Amino acid sequence: MADTAAHSARDSGGSGRPGFLQRIFVHNLSAKIAALPMMATVLVVFIGCTIWTIYYSFTNSRLLPNGKFVGFDQYERLFATSRWNVSVWNLVIYGSFSLVFTLSIGFLLAVLMDQKIRFESAFRTVMLYPFALSFIVTGLVWQWIMNPTLGLQGTMRNLGFEWFTFDWIANPRMVLFALLIAGLWQGVGFCMVLMLAGLRGIDEEIWKAAKIDGIPTWRTYISVVLPMMRGVLVTAVVLIGSGIVRLYDLVVALTNGGPGISSEVPAKYVYNYMFSGGNIGQGLAAATMMLVTVLIIMVPWAYLEFGGKGRRA
Repeated sequence: MADTAAHSARDSGGSGRPGFLQRIFVHNLSAKIAALPMMATVLVVFIGCTIWTIYYSFTNSRLLPNGKFVGFDQYERLFATSRWNVSVWNLVIYGSFSLVFTLSIGFLLAVLMDQKIRFESAFRTVMLYPFALSFIVTGLVWQWIMNPTLGLQGTMRNLGFEWFTFDWIANPRMVLFALLIAGLWQGVGFCMVLMLAGLRGIDEEIWKAAKIDGIPTWRTYISVVLPMMRGVLVTAVVLIGSGIVRLYDLVVALTNGGPGISSEVPAKYVYNYMFSGGNIGQGLAAATMMLVTVLIIMVPWAYLEFGGKGRRA
């Protein structure tokens, strides 16, 4: 019997390492081969282009990339430029309101939709329909609605309401809220669907137990349901946050960064410097800062979703 065990150990490589390597490379070999194009895309397009972006952000590249290293000069210029600082501050204001209102309104709509109302499918389709549109279409539609001459303001004044004012896209102090309205109109429906899926995953026994204990409905949502929807909430925050950071097409279609630079955002700053201003190094430095912002959002999410599960296991 000992000879048989020793013979089996020799066949498997003694320490079992050949068998271990075989399990890694041979197990599900067809799936690994099918994933090769995706892996190549990730390595070349995503990781490779990210490294390229970071490297050339430390050069003085102008119309074409060059390898003349200038250290942190591009970043010093970036944060000394009022246009960049205004764009970052605009994104902070827009992002804060957008995140809070999108989550709040989406959750409230999901709660209402979860009451087994009639024509739920029709309402859900209507609420989700704006998300199917591109931000360019959304921006153009709301640009027409908010046009001081042809839009809602002009229509109301033609009806005799001369006091009515809705010129937010021409008002530097209100233009960000005009962007916010358009962004909420498009994004709330998607958030509602995510929240509704989370609510539908709550066991009915929890609601019955809460009713038996006499817990008010609003308290059940806050103290019981929301903690159980942590995964859905984190996913919604990550998706909304990443969309906020790369906000570009809605701004271009609705305000084009105006009036002046009052609605400028970082993504538009990157595009203008790389393709219009002929300063690739400056544009890539701004793009790198956007990448850092996305990592600040993604790393905590990955830690909560995977690191926490590993520790609990």
